[in-house]
Amino acid sequence: QVQLVESGGGLVQAGGSLRLSCAASRSIFSINYVAWYRQAPGKQREFVARITSGGSPNYADSVKGRFTISGDNAKNTVYLQMNSLKPEDTAVYYCAAKTGFQLGPPGYWGQGTQVTVSS
Repeated sequence: QVQLVESGGGLVQAGGSLRLSCAASRSIFSINYVAWYRQAPGKQREFVARITSGGSPNYADSVKGRFTISGDNAKNTVYLQMNSLKPEDTAVYYCAAKTGFQLGPPGYWGQGTQVTVSS
């Protein structure tokens, strides 16, 4: 099992930056991948970015070039650096994790952190 705790959300103006943190209860080396998802009001939850235990990132097209996912193994923490924020980035951001060796959807979720981008 793994517990995930997000932090770092808030209110920011368009064009600004925020860094979200996801603290895991165990080494991120031992987790298949850690991902960020988001859910805007009235919309389905969508994938944002993912980083594998080997450090390989991938991103949704909507955030490529603006968001960067990274991991700090010493702190068991994954970060999402969000730059050039747009009002359409407003959502609750969730950290999620997949354990085990097989690919598949994440099995563990954090409680979410609100990001609001004003125009």
